[in-house]
Amino acid sequence: MAILYTATATATGGREGHAQSSDGNLDVALALPKELGGPGGAGTNPEQLFAAGYAACFESAMRHVARGKKIPITSASVTAQVGIGPSETGPGFGLAVHLTISLPDLEPEVAQNLIEEAHQVCPYSNATRNNILVELTLA
Repeated sequence: MAILYTATATATGGREGHAQSSDGNLDVALALPKELGGPGGAGTNPEQLFAAGYAACFESAMRHVARGKKIPITSASVTAQVGIGPSETGPGFGLAVHLTISLPDLEPEVAQNLIEEAHQVCPYSNATRNNILVELTLA
């Protein structure tokens, strides 16, 4: 694979620490959510960061596929829910993703086909395929 871009970020302190990208554009405090036994409060967490990245990437993949098919998209959104819990297949923890996709300007069949093709193009979808549960819902 020819690498076109490499993002670099460093985390210190684990889930209750800090993360920063090498260019300084991302600079966030990390906090363990109450649901995982932490205090919650100020700070993000890896699941929120993953959700934001997957949602943005998936919408871009849809727009890429739509351009190739000359399908105009004037309005779109992707909401990603990333869940974490004990793995059902072994020790440790696993993730599950649910993407809710809104394409209000498209007929449902056209939108569904676009979503399915974007799921084949999106790097996050390709990285997670057959590794974690990813559900796609057209809103």
